[in-house]
Amino acid sequence: MSKTLKVGLVQQQAWPEKQRSLEASEAGIRDLAGRGAELVLLQELHATHYFCQCEDPDLFDLAEPLDGPTARKLAALAKELDIVLVGSLFERRAAGVYHNTAVVMDRARGRVGHYRKMHIPDDPGFYEKFYFTPGDSDEAQGFEPIDTSVGRLGVLVCWDQWYPEAARLMALAGAELLLYPTAIGWHPPDDLPEKQRQKDAWTLIQRSHGVANGLPVIVANRVGHEPDLSKVSPGIDFWGGSFICGPQGELLAHAGEESENLLVELDLSHSEQVRRMWPYLRDRRIDAYGDLTRRYRDR
Repeated sequence: MSKTLKVGLVQQQAWPEKQRSLEASEAGIRDLAGRGAELVLLQELHATHYFCQCEDPDLFDLAEPLDGPTARKLAALAKELDIVLVGSLFERRAAGVYHNTAVVMDRARGRVGHYRKMHIPDDPGFYEKFYFTPGDSDEAQGFEPIDTSVGRLGVLVCWDQWYPEAARLMALAGAELLLYPTAIGWHPPDDLPEKQRQKDAWTLIQRSHGVANGLPVIVANRVGHEPDLSKVSPGIDFWGGSFICGPQGELLAHAGEESENLLVELDLSHSEQVRRMWPYLRDRRIDAYGDLTRRYRDR
């Protein structure tokens, strides 16, 4: 018996002004809900510009608690539109403890769970370790799916998408979908072949998580040029490319480099059929994987 679910994502520009950014998010959410979406995913840090291009202590003022204004806005939209909504917060947990956090709002129930980004990059233009504390692996918000009225969601965030371990742990805990709110783009001086290699690798690694785990994957990225507020670097050109793929990695919808809303009707029962024919979980050699917990195998 099939179990269908209409899933959507919002690919948008974002600005330093929260109101302007959230208005763009809301417009996309309302469009998708009006077209029948039951689950909507927003991109990483959709309420602001991507501020991690520089290290500025004053930017911590952008952070909010889990029950702050942005979360309340998202909860109200989920209730009004009768949808499950996955949004993103720069979370202030305590003085000196801040997180990059995905929040899940379930219709009239409000926030039913959250996930704090586990893998934190620290690269030119992506100075996230300055701002974000990694999620705690021993708390419920580690690699633990979130139960909702539309299914069990394996929510991960951006840099997490490069790690097969994260997707696998979500799958092993019963996730029915993998969702990745994202903020990734090009360094403007890179040449076109290098830019294409980077974008292709980003799409390929996430599609591979769908294949390896027999699960649909939903990825929402941002678009547009965002300047480095410190003016040290040329900024980032966010490449968009948001997509939805099925449990064999098949692309079901793929956005371009402009603002766009994607909507797909998924047959969640297809994962069961795929896993019967490609039983990767059955054939895992769990007795031989102990070294995966080591940083590197020195010889």
